[in-house]
Amino acid sequence: MNFSALQWAGIAICTTTALVQVAIFAVLGRRKLRSDFSIFFSYIAFSAVTNLLLTAVVLRSGPGSSQYFYSYWVLNVIGMLLEFGVMSEILTNALKPYSGLIDLGKMLFRWAALFLLLVAVLTAFATSGSTITKCIAAGIIVGRSLRLMQCGLLLLFFLFERRLALSWRSAPVSLALGLGITAAAGISISFLGTHLTSWREVLDLTEIALSFAIAIFWLACFARTEPARKNVMDSPSKVIFQRWNEALLATAAQDKNPALAAVDSFLPGIEKTVDRVLARKIAN
Repeated sequence: MNFSALQWAGIAICTTTALVQVAIFAVLGRRKLRSDFSIFFSYIAFSAVTNLLLTAVVLRSGPGSSQYFYSYWVLNVIGMLLEFGVMSEILTNALKPYSGLIDLGKMLFRWAALFLLLVAVLTAFATSGSTITKCIAAGIIVGRSLRLMQCGLLLLFFLFERRLALSWRSAPVSLALGLGITAAAGISISFLGTHLTSWREVLDLTEIALSFAIAIFWLACFARTEPARKNVMDSPSKVIFQRWNEALLATAAQDKNPALAAVDSFLPGIEKTVDRVLARKIAN
């Protein structure tokens, strides 16, 4: 089968990317980070297998074959599910000192997953054509929504990196940076591909090369020692996330024990009364 120079370059980069992802998998296991990033551990292994399988299908049947088309979409849907789980895992690791915010984040991700499922179902019903066409249309919409969420997660770290006391060399920020850049590039390349059809092969190769660069970046991040995280909970000045965390924990405690709500509203009244009495004594 004849391939162009760009297609051969894409095949070579995909194969090399898979090898780098295998190295990331090995580094995670050697440094015993599997428990902290269990979903990413599965995601990086699945990504390596996906790259190797799609490369084998391309070499056997060609990039325009139906086998490659169906293989790509089936593997892509599974990859999107794992990416959603990785996003939840990143947020959980970033908010480790704040148990109340972690619970809130998990709840928001459950609602986001339900919303994406609803969007997929509605898109499938609204699309005309065969069942395969409907599923692909739903996958495209959900994929774009997921890419926007990844960009939003990266923006969150840009805005609150200092407040969370995270270093840009830390694993959660590095993972969010990789996913966010990949998502932004994917959205941009998809838009350019619909308007610059003659540049489609170049754009596809650019996206593949970017995935390789992100894999190298992740390998470097996990291979080096992560900087110690500052304990913001011991800081004399309360940061905004600490205040939110305390408010959420207080709300949860009141929900479990309604009597605490009455006590909480009663104590400030006693304190104010004592303050007035002391003020009068000092004045006299």
